[in-house]
Amino acid sequence: MNTRISFSRLSRVGRGASFALVMLAGAALPLSALQAAQQREGSQDTTVQRRQSPARLTPVVVTATRTAKNVFYVPKPVSVLDRGDISRKMPNTAVDLFRELPGLDVTGVGVNQVRPNIRGQRGQRILLLEDGMRLNNSRRQQDFGELPALVDVHSVDRVEVVRGPASVLYGTDAIGGVVNLITRRPRYEGAHGSLGYRYSTFDGQHKGLASLSGRFGDLAFMASGTFRDADDYSAPAGSYGDITLSDRTRVFNSGTQDYSVDAYASYAFAERHEVFGKYERYRADTAGFGFVDPDDFAPGSPFIEILYPFQDFDKYTVGYRGDRLGTVFADKVSLVGYYQDNDRRLDNNIVIPFGPPGAELQVATENFTDISTFGARLEATKLAGSRVLLTYGADFFRDDSENTDAALTTVLGFGPPMTSADSTPRVPNASYRSVGVFAQGDIQISDRASVIVGGRFQDVRAATQRTPGLSDPLVDDSDQTLVGAINALFSVTDNLTLVGAVGRAFRSPNLVERFFNGPAPEGGGFQVPNPALGPETSLNFDVGIRYRDRLLYLEGFVFRNEIRNGIRIAATGDSLMGLPTFWNVNVDKLRFVGVELNGDVSLPVGISVAANYTHLDTKDVNDPENPVGDTFDDKLNAQLRYSHPSNRFWAAYEFRWNGERKDVFATTTPAVGPVLPSFATHAVRAGVTVFRRGTHTQRLGVAVTNLTNELYAEFANAAFFRPQPRRGVVVTWDVTF
Repeated sequence: MNTRISFSRLSRVGRGASFALVMLAGAALPLSALQAAQQREGSQDTTVQRRQSPARLTPVVVTATRTAKNVFYVPKPVSVLDRGDISRKMPNTAVDLFRELPGLDVTGVGVNQVRPNIRGQRGQRILLLEDGMRLNNSRRQQDFGELPALVDVHSVDRVEVVRGPASVLYGTDAIGGVVNLITRRPRYEGAHGSLGYRYSTFDGQHKGLASLSGRFGDLAFMASGTFRDADDYSAPAGSYGDITLSDRTRVFNSGTQDYSVDAYASYAFAERHEVFGKYERYRADTAGFGFVDPDDFAPGSPFIEILYPFQDFDKYTVGYRGDRLGTVFADKVSLVGYYQDNDRRLDNNIVIPFGPPGAELQVATENFTDISTFGARLEATKLAGSRVLLTYGADFFRDDSENTDAALTTVLGFGPPMTSADSTPRVPNASYRSVGVFAQGDIQISDRASVIVGGRFQDVRAATQRTPGLSDPLVDDSDQTLVGAINALFSVTDNLTLVGAVGRAFRSPNLVERFFNGPAPEGGGFQVPNPALGPETSLNFDVGIRYRDRLLYLEGFVFRNEIRNGIRIAATGDSLMGLPTFWNVNVDKLRFVGVELNGDVSLPVGISVAANYTHLDTKDVNDPENPVGDTFDDKLNAQLRYSHPSNRFWAAYEFRWNGERKDVFATTTPAVGPVLPSFATHAVRAGVTVFRRGTHTQRLGVAVTNLTNELYAEFANAAFFRPQPRRGVVVTWDVTF
């Protein structure tokens, strides 16, 4: 295998994480004793669900409308994962569970590089939120977006996904959908805590976690920390399309060593007023996009390694919440401000054979990016009369990006090696500022009909700054966008609702799309800047139906999302160093049409059956022969589960099938072949509550994943071949007190 760029700070991560976890675990022991002393006879076990009832319960969602609504009455398609889903499935990140949900998919591999895909949209077309505040930044490639792993899954209480545009409430980037990672908060009086451990065989992963929380009158606090050490996983032997692996094969850079720490505190200084603050810290070393050595499946193919030697993330949040205010302008007000700093190094190591034997082009690049963001959101709600709920406000953020780059290019095979070095920054230092105002009215037309109408105006400004090594003229460009949406719901009966939604959304081009100048992120050419890029806009239609009774829940949606001036990478027709050049352009129309079906039935004997199906069709309207997207055309999920009436034991079998996809590759055929092959995966899971007394519980979870040991790749990872892990066992142990 070719020599790889490497940079490691494992010892630093290990020391920092070990200190954090030791402090939390050490504090847990006396607090556990304190909590035991505080318990009274008959006190409620706040960590254990009550005995299940066959009555149908549906979750409450906030992200879709900014007010708490039962999912059954939300006038747009949404998906919700709660804390129980997360603990049962044992994922590396919350987004790993998207494979099992209608309309959703993932891209990327490994423990911390998986990102969401919603209805064929991914990267910067998905807005990633934490507690309603944006995590996206303008210094990511369009296809990749920000990492959900910045928020450790142990800290997540639930995940809310809006399937479809949501720019009225959230602004730029929410053109394909919104993922909101809602973190845990202290809920119960007294002191509480948890300890946990996770181990998986296919990557030799060890993960420890600890948390403490408490509420004493008007004061509440919570702190948690995790530490994870995962090796590169291995894929099984087998065939996938035109690729055959004769033996178990390592997927390089799929592991990492990382840790996270967060601390939260709130104080209710008056009956209806509360202030809060939070600090978060994430550190990851030597995590990459993953790759299989081409010598293992396609000798002579380009060697491509994309690696983050380190990523450091810190975030500070402060805020105020006022409830039941009863003023002329607002009944409820929230004001949240935040500052986050994201430092990371990105290395590319690319080797491209060409010409006579032994001739190859070697490109090694190293980028350091320091992007800091500060932002704020002011939001108010007011009940106007008895039938109109107004939600309105303003938000702001500014990214400041500083970058340094180094590149070493070597040509072999024509006499002595020809080497050139370059330290020209690929993206100039720049700022990216966004200001928006929005308003929405939730109108109860009658006892059975309601409509939500909203609009937003947004101004986005991108400006380059003087950058050492660059003499290009400074660029200062701004986009102004006005969008709106109408969402309607009609209750035919108490058990049947009809949903209709139409809305416009937008996404302004980010710093990378406008200004990047260098080797293309996945090799095979060079990317040149296009500062004249304009924003892309979309018009989305959704029609849906929901039905529920005591035992059954059914849901179906049909959608059509058309993106105009969609930003896509395209060939310029020129070449550089014998390789083609590309740039981002605004194409006229991209169309995404699909069907999402979802249902489950709960039986009194503790057995439940759930299934969902998604069909997705994508098209470049102006050039139908040009493929759009690299996700599935058809996907089916099914689950059979048994839960003991006492909730002490549960077991589940899971099945997933992705149908083949043909219209993916326009001009080149990768090693997998011209068609992305279908695949089916199976998994079994079980959990048992070993001990339970009051708030003290001990739970054991076990899962066997990829039960049939099938070689396959998620479709977004197939062209740049990165298969999924071999069959493996995952074990978790959780203690709460």
